[in-house]
Amino acid sequence: MAADSKFLAFDFGAESGRALLCSIKDGKIDLQEVHRFTHRPVMTLGHLHWNVLEQFENIKYGLKLGLEKAGGRVDGVGVDTWGVDFGLLGEDGELLAMPSHYRDTRTDGIMDEVFSIVGREEVFERTGIQFLPFNTLYQLYAMVKSNSTALKHASKLLFMPDLFHYWLTGKQVSEFSIASTSQCYDPRVGDWAYGMLKGLGIQTDMLPKVVQPGTAIGPLVDSLVDEIGAGAGVPVIAPAAHDTGSAVAAVPATGKGHAYISSGTWSLMGVEIDEPMINQKSLAMSFTNEGGVDGKYRFLKNIMGLWLVQECRRTWAAAGENISYADLTAMAENAEGFVSIIDPDDGAFLAPGDMPQRIQDFCARSGQRVPQTKGEIVRCALDSLALRYRYTIECLDEMFGIRHDPIHIVGGGTQNKLLCKLAADTTGRTVVAGPVEATAIGNVLVQAMGVGALKSLDDARRIVIDSCDLERYEAQGSADIDRAYRLFVDLIN
Repeated sequence: MAADSKFLAFDFGAESGRALLCSIKDGKIDLQEVHRFTHRPVMTLGHLHWNVLEQFENIKYGLKLGLEKAGGRVDGVGVDTWGVDFGLLGEDGELLAMPSHYRDTRTDGIMDEVFSIVGREEVFERTGIQFLPFNTLYQLYAMVKSNSTALKHASKLLFMPDLFHYWLTGKQVSEFSIASTSQCYDPRVGDWAYGMLKGLGIQTDMLPKVVQPGTAIGPLVDSLVDEIGAGAGVPVIAPAAHDTGSAVAAVPATGKGHAYISSGTWSLMGVEIDEPMINQKSLAMSFTNEGGVDGKYRFLKNIMGLWLVQECRRTWAAAGENISYADLTAMAENAEGFVSIIDPDDGAFLAPGDMPQRIQDFCARSGQRVPQTKGEIVRCALDSLALRYRYTIECLDEMFGIRHDPIHIVGGGTQNKLLCKLAADTTGRTVVAGPVEATAIGNVLVQAMGVGALKSLDDARRIVIDSCDLERYEAQGSADIDRAYRLFVDLIN
């Protein structure tokens, strides 16, 4: 391994994708964005789909640019995306249908139908995964119910980063962290939940072999080498292909006792554990057990996150008011805090749409003062997220019998300093914010572990601590926060 190791990370978020060239040298990591592109779903005949061929074109272009900047050679390439979405391949290896987007409506009402066949407790016992209506399990059952032609003829199911890795290498495998989020994988057995899936009429012969983060999948296929002018033998290394798995790998902490929030479109809040925790308490508190790096599990809760603000901004932009996130946050900071509260995880906020109106409607239905200005609406969303963080951290404290402090917030959401401050004030804990590019950094660090450039997850995290600027927020509670928290607990219960 060269003293200066270089890796390419492709990270797909809700609004954009990026190709980043990253070098590791002398115990430090350096990132350079080489390509950024829009990443939006496409609506066809009333259904949302991944624009998957355009995204692969962006991967190829990012590869070409990254290799040029790296002098023609990198030590690894890896892709991460969000979880649950997938593509289906035929026997000839061709994609059978455009992959659906998890915010599509095809899974509306499907969870209850699944539970009428396989009980809710049985699903959790087999998978340990939080019940979310868009999980792969419910997407697949919706296809069974609709008599999907693509599903009937599927030879292989590949989750989205696995699909991109297949198009890069010709190898059909699934990475552990992305497979584990599907609610189709049994973490205690270490394999797919075959019996449960067969009971729902879901074919299981299409399920791929699962490999661990850091596995070398293969070199770039010859046709791609020729197309982009790459040198032969460029290796594709599975990162934690679930974006949260990569982000958590970059949490700048060692030892135990801390919690994390991977903050972006979603807020994923939890702790790392050595074995999955699947019991009545984790079921009752709606926690999930997702695969991590170095044999760890991410015990966490999915919280709606900055999607609330993103959709507000999109709605206002569609009406001709294109306001930056920075300006919206400033408006929120100037608005009175903890006046109106929503449950950010309410199903009304999941689908794309008029988010400002939905927030106002929730407040009206619950008998609260209805926020009127843009600042008041965004402040309501941010206050409510912070209150959900408090509820979640208190559940984690109860489950593990310790007080988790500090809370590490990583990812793009760390740029919202108001939310970081609210998280500290509301939870009563120190918040350590950063790095912003946690997902890309984690992606690269796992690749580096896979090729032997780093020995352990602790070594990887030491690089993050030594390389990245971190910001601390100390808690400053108030009576208004405590009053709002009591209201929040009443609303969600």
